[in-house]
Amino acid sequence: QALHLVQRLNYPTAEANIFNSLGGVAHLQGNEAEALHYYQASLATAQAAGERYQEAIALGGLGLIYAQQKQYTEAIQYQEKSWQLAQQIGDRYLEGITLGNWGDTLRRQDNLPAAAEKLQQALDLFTSLRFNLEDAEKISLFDTQVLTYQKLQQVLVAQNRIETALEVAEAGRARAFVERLASTPIPPPSIADIRRIASMQKATIVQYSLIPDENYVSQGKQQGNPAYLYIWVVQPNGYIHFHATNLHQQGFDDFNNMIRTHRQALFSRNPQRRNQALQELYNLLIAPIAPQLPTDANSPVILVPQGLLFLLPFPAFITPAGDSLIEQHTLLTAPSIQTLELTQQHRQQITTEQALVVGNPTMPRLPLQDTPLIPLPGAEQEAIAIADLLQTAAIIGDRATEAAIREQITQARYIHLATHGLLQEIQDLGKAPGAIALTPTPDNDGFLTSPEIINLSLNAELVVLSACDTGRGTITGDGVVGLSRAFLAAGTASLVATLWKIPDTPTAVLMTEFYRQLQHTPNKAQALRHAMLHTKAIYPHPRDWAGFTLMGEQR
Repeated sequence: QALHLVQRLNYPTAEANIFNSLGGVAHLQGNEAEALHYYQASLATAQAAGERYQEAIALGGLGLIYAQQKQYTEAIQYQEKSWQLAQQIGDRYLEGITLGNWGDTLRRQDNLPAAAEKLQQALDLFTSLRFNLEDAEKISLFDTQVLTYQKLQQVLVAQNRIETALEVAEAGRARAFVERLASTPIPPPSIADIRRIASMQKATIVQYSLIPDENYVSQGKQQGNPAYLYIWVVQPNGYIHFHATNLHQQGFDDFNNMIRTHRQALFSRNPQRRNQALQELYNLLIAPIAPQLPTDANSPVILVPQGLLFLLPFPAFITPAGDSLIEQHTLLTAPSIQTLELTQQHRQQITTEQALVVGNPTMPRLPLQDTPLIPLPGAEQEAIAIADLLQTAAIIGDRATEAAIREQITQARYIHLATHGLLQEIQDLGKAPGAIALTPTPDNDGFLTSPEIINLSLNAELVVLSACDTGRGTITGDGVVGLSRAFLAAGTASLVATLWKIPDTPTAVLMTEFYRQLQHTPNKAQALRHAMLHTKAIYPHPRDWAGFTLMGEQR
């Protein structure tokens, strides 16, 4: 209908745009003949009207079609023309997209050196576009560039350039977050930097990368279903091991759905179903690299997941010996390798010794709800016990207003928040999800949201979000965007967050034990491990103890 309307109005720019959009839809649906027809119609319309932007888009679309049809010479001709037009009109973003597609055609043609060159040119151009953007704008832009990083990793791995592929994998994650932590654009780490960080952390770093099918066609921010799993292990001595898994050959044709169903199985009352899921996750994600992991259970293993892997409780994975992974290893997670260095630098700058402990505020109401969120008496007892360990007074009930918490939170070295965590229930349009429930007042709704948190100037060595879903959020090319990212970006060296709706009583047991352990060891990762094992002995179901994750600095 829109097409007919703009044709009657003699509006060729809009007509060419609609033809390109119809071509993109047909292309995603796998209808190459129809897509070819629409792209050709757009090209003719744009050229007749002198509309060079739409002409460049149509040329790029035709290049993708011919590449899929293995007519590589024709594809490259169209893509080169599209790139030249993008240069002429000064559209650097379109130039980067075209270079990326051109590089992928060269990869399909098995011209790997030329493919790597074009893909790297695209990424260099994309990097230049991020300067002077706001955090949310950087995240949005980066989401459109993920596929180019993935394709370059594929090319480099095919060339057996394993260490360079790791550099690209690291450069392709959490860049907006890194720049927020560093307060300035900084280059991604080289392989020498990665080795140095592993040595400084005295930890084994495991980085995961999900690679889509070779024939996947990207449109905008859409991410393909992974077809390959790349894993790098960086040991403290600098040794780097690499393993690649063909997910289709392993029977995982729909990897993302498999991760979701296996995660859901963790909450099953059927122990056989639950254990099978945890064993399969171990076999896929840990078994291929198990020989490269430390034999000392106290030696830290830092996991750098990607995509839906962020939502998995690695500590609960079941080993061939029947143990949980947390019994064999001290585990923590990070959005990227470079963030480990930045959070470590932040910890070294902390001078305050104050503690802030909040538990069971007088609960606020969600929008459009008549009744407040349910009280959490277990969280109140948890806060009182932890405040006693930290030699401070817990802020509970009516006293836990947002104004009171804001007044103290920027001066606190240790911050413990035992309350409701909200994921999607409180979210401003276009902003990061997540909120912490506090006591409402006539001037405040009682929700401390992620956008508010990220603009605080924290001075915290440790933040513990003892609330539901605080480690979850919107999964982007920049990692998980939500409460955990907001607190880390605001100035937190280490953060404990949760991957699901945690039960009240076991959480109080785990958290109290965590702080008891911290009194004996300054290593937060080891303290959390011992707290998990302590809670597991009392409440063996994984939902009661495995949903906690430590991010950032371990010490």
